[in-house]
Amino acid sequence: MKAAANLSHLWPDLPYLDRFEAAAAAGFTGVEVLFPYDVPAKDTKRALLRGGLEMVLINAPPPNYTGGTRGFAAVAGDEARFAYDIRRALRYAEALRVPMLHVMSGKAEGAQARAVMIANLKVACAAARGVTLTIEPLCPEAQPGYFLNNYALAADIIAQVGAPNLKLQFDSFHAQMIHGDAVATYKTYHDIIAHVQLGDTPARGVPGNGDVDFAALFDTLRGHDYNGWISGEYTPGGATETTLGWMEML
Repeated sequence: MKAAANLSHLWPDLPYLDRFEAAAAAGFTGVEVLFPYDVPAKDTKRALLRGGLEMVLINAPPPNYTGGTRGFAAVAGDEARFAYDIRRALRYAEALRVPMLHVMSGKAEGAQARAVMIANLKVACAAARGVTLTIEPLCPEAQPGYFLNNYALAADIIAQVGAPNLKLQFDSFHAQMIHGDAVATYKTYHDIIAHVQLGDTPARGVPGNGDVDFAALFDTLRGHDYNGWISGEYTPGGATETTLGWMEML
């Protein structure tokens, strides 16, 4: 298992490009960024190279600068824009050599939203040569109205799309908030999980300061031979360097 830092959450006191150096100094070899699109890819690439870091994940579609939501894979009527923006995200991922792209569902509900998301993901998977797409359930407390709001729904959509490059993204914070037991949730869906993120409940805090049993979670990851990235995606609430004890548990 390899430790990664989510630079949209960690080192919030530093400018974006300085966070890469801080992550490398802390011992990380991988980083992820929610929406890096405001910064030219060449600048992010230089920061990665200086730190000897790999960008392991970014989100898609890119933000809609006309005022729309940042994710809309399940939103009816936006299919053409989704197809256009996913291609734009894939070009950015190619420039940064990002192996995984998290596709956000956006706010929607019902059978139509499910059908739209399945259709959009089929388009995205066909376009994503060499890139693994992920979908992640988000809890209502963090994202009210978000369509993809439980793991059973995510697993169903992955099965319906039927593409080898579509996987599940597991976040201990959201899993605990949605289902009440992050460890049991991982055990249920481990065979389709490609990426793991860490945060504690109830406020996406530092791992080990809330309700998630991280010792049991890491034992479960090892027991299921998980060998991917584990990314800290939480609110440090102080100096990030003082919150990295979870790295010693990997």
